Amino acid sequence: MDNPEQLPIPLTPQTAQVEPRAGDADREAVAERLRVAAGEGRIDLGELTERLDLAYAARTYRELDALVADLGERPSAGAESADDVLVLKPRLSNIRQSGRWTVPRRIVAECRMMQIEIDFTEAVCPHREVTVEAACGTGRIRLVVPPGWGVRVDGSSTNTGRIVNKAAEVAEPGAPTVTVVGHPRSGLVKIKQRRR
Repeated sequence: MDNPEQLPIPLTPQTAQVEPRAGDADREAVAERLRVAAGEGRIDLGELTERLDLAYAARTYRELDALVADLGERPSAGAESADDVLVLKPRLSNIRQSGRWTVPRRIVAECRMMQIEIDFTEAVCPHREVTVEAACGTGRIRLVVPPGWGVRVDGSSTNTGRIVNKAAEVAEPGAPTVTVVGHPRSGLVKIKQRRR
């Protein structure tokens, strides 16, 4: 009679291979790749909205990978360094970027329920063109620019009825232009210009 301990163990759902679960940071990373792809014209706005909904609802890495599988990797040639990007993603409290600071070429501001304020009034900006990618759920993102700066809302932005631009669209000669790629859901992206 065979020893019961030597019998093969049947494969059960508990012992079967389990797919790794994705976390909030993984979902946000894929959402950012999708927004960049839309800004580059590789997917249209309708597809961006559809894929973002799927990204935030995804539970596994396999589901997230499927959403960006056809986008490939971004080219490494001329890629931005970490110094060229400022990432603002509040978790438990609001973020206020103000005072004397150096403006990078690209700013990524994302919040769900919190608020982000980016005040360029006293900032040093060595670039003529700056891109701000602003995405919010129910939260708010507020940009304040000095006199003379120009701010335009990029055509790849979504839900533009919740983007309020009270700044001049055309910059004065020599002054920077900020391009806002806005993706508010039920929140608000508001741009204000300081008076002289």
